[in-house]
Amino acid sequence: MSVKAPKLLAISSGGGHWVQLLRLRPAFEGCKVVYATVLEGYRADLGEGADFRVIPDSNRSNKIRLIRSALSIFWLVFRLRPDVVVSTGAAPGYFGARFGKWLGARVVWVDSMANAEELSMSGAKAGSFVDLWLTQWPHLARDRGPHCFGSVL
Repeated sequence: MSVKAPKLLAISSGGGHWVQLLRLRPAFEGCKVVYATVLEGYRADLGEGADFRVIPDSNRSNKIRLIRSALSIFWLVFRLRPDVVVSTGAAPGYFGARFGKWLGARVVWVDSMANAEELSMSGAKAGSFVDLWLTQWPHLARDRGPHCFGSVL
């Protein structure tokens, strides 16, 4: 009997969030991974044959773009039906994590390395529903999460 590889959605916004998500790639070994982020140019970071999707970028300052992004990400998650969602953050990652959880996926949130003084807003919100909530800063770790096991950079 063969074991089916878990379907994993790795989703984040751009910049440092994307870089950190790429640093987690060794942890995805054995999974069928779909990468989703906000810029087509990031496809080159993955190499030939990677399953790559572009999603609309958004942030809390533009409500129309936020809604558009949320709807697009919901549709992506609905079609993919991932077993696991991993995100390093910002609004697109939050939506992917939230919708993934609603549809039965296990969710891992790795808060951004840039949030050294306090958790990101999306990370703080995601902590209430994710299965594994991580911070990269020991002084931000708490007993109930986020937990710190080191950094990805």
